[in-house]
Amino acid sequence: MQWNLSRSALVIAVAAVAFAGCLQENGVRSSQAASSSSSSAAAVTPPVVAGRVGLPDFASLVEQVGPSVVNIAVTSTVKANEMSMDDPFFDFIRRFQGIPQNPSPRGGGRERISRGVGSGFIISSDGYVLTNHHVVDGADEVTVRLTDKREFKAKVVGSDERTDVALIKIDAKNLPAVKIGDPDKSRVGEWVIAVGSPLGLDNTVTAGIISAKARRLPDEAFVPFIQTDVAINPGNSGGPLFNLNGEVIAINSRLINNSGAASYAGISLAIPIDVAMKVKGQLEKHGKVERGLLGLTFQPVDKDLASNLGLDKPEGAAVTSVNKNSAAEKAGLKVGDVILQVDGKKVDDNNDLRSLIGERRPGESVNLKVWRKKSTLDIKATLMAAPGTTASAKGGDRGSASIDKVGLKLRPLQNAEARKLEADGGLFIETASGPAARAGLRTGDIILMANNQPVSSVDELQDLIKDSGDRLLLLVQRGDGRAFVALPLK
Repeated sequence: MQWNLSRSALVIAVAAVAFAGCLQENGVRSSQAASSSSSSAAAVTPPVVAGRVGLPDFASLVEQVGPSVVNIAVTSTVKANEMSMDDPFFDFIRRFQGIPQNPSPRGGGRERISRGVGSGFIISSDGYVLTNHHVVDGADEVTVRLTDKREFKAKVVGSDERTDVALIKIDAKNLPAVKIGDPDKSRVGEWVIAVGSPLGLDNTVTAGIISAKARRLPDEAFVPFIQTDVAINPGNSGGPLFNLNGEVIAINSRLINNSGAASYAGISLAIPIDVAMKVKGQLEKHGKVERGLLGLTFQPVDKDLASNLGLDKPEGAAVTSVNKNSAAEKAGLKVGDVILQVDGKKVDDNNDLRSLIGERRPGESVNLKVWRKKSTLDIKATLMAAPGTTASAKGGDRGSASIDKVGLKLRPLQNAEARKLEADGGLFIETASGPAARAGLRTGDIILMANNQPVSSVDELQDLIKDSGDRLLLLVQRGDGRAFVALPLK
């Protein structure tokens, strides 16, 4: 009888343990299961909860880097041309110059104030701050606010549209500067954080991982973006991307989605900090960026071309033409050469070559590793100035040139382009900033006339600017529409 009682007690205890285990599998906590049977409480061991071992300490990281991140507020003046809402060109002009959908009847010709917000970070204790070009482009006033709530008016030292990097300066000392990291050492899959002012909300922190490196966009050959899944929204632009060592490895620049809406979509792009720092050096020293030029055209090397040229695999950039009197011709480069390396850095495709050459200044020498007739050779070339990279460059040839006074970079229309538009000449706008951007001009617009005179060269436009007073009247084509735009000159 005693044995039977003992056996019964054992069976009850085992059943209690099994029942508690079943409760755990169905989402009931072990403590609840234990309380259901006091006789089995000592026999049930709570499961080990997954701990935080191995996860980043974001809180300490943010305390370390947060004071170096700033909020940037910008204001700019936009002129609204006087025009009747019944005019068939009104909707075209409204989109062209950003006029509100339902403007005030008295609003024609009056100025309106446009405000924006972005982010930046302190790179030196004496007040230099890095941000995006598009954050400060065309701004009349830039205000920097620190995490301690102090505000400073900032001066735009220089800005580079091609890399979307801008350098600004505030009058302050002993500021907390960031540590600069090495993006080449970062790995896909590692943790990163962004700090900035998305939608104007200061000191917002988001986290994620590096999704890809050296991501190229069709119109951004100079920047091998770092792609992340960090939540980036309008206002994050220009803010830093930190690694877990508290080092800046990139500048948050843009996001990509299919809807066209400016909202987080899980694909964010950042400018590697080494690219930004090279631009920063030129902006600080010269106020602008000058890019070197080899003076040749090239194409990517595919499998068939590699086989025909005797290469083991597709790599490099194949030279298809060499300009006369160019740096390439003087260095001895020939059609059919394949450029494999620039100063020891591998050239995988056309974008690599553009980036590696474009980040160097005119007059600098580069060492090229070239594949020619199934063998390699070393060639040294001294770069020339790329068209349009110097201030007030003349544009009588077919290359680009800049008119810095009004913020325009232009090139003459090619014959085929002019024929398509049925125009005598014309100037294609490659970039518009400052006064030109505020007047409503943008990349891709075509200037057909200035002060009712056809223009076919940048020299002609510069002469008209010199002879004009406060404004220059431009006839501009965008898409299938044409409109007059008054460009302020003072």
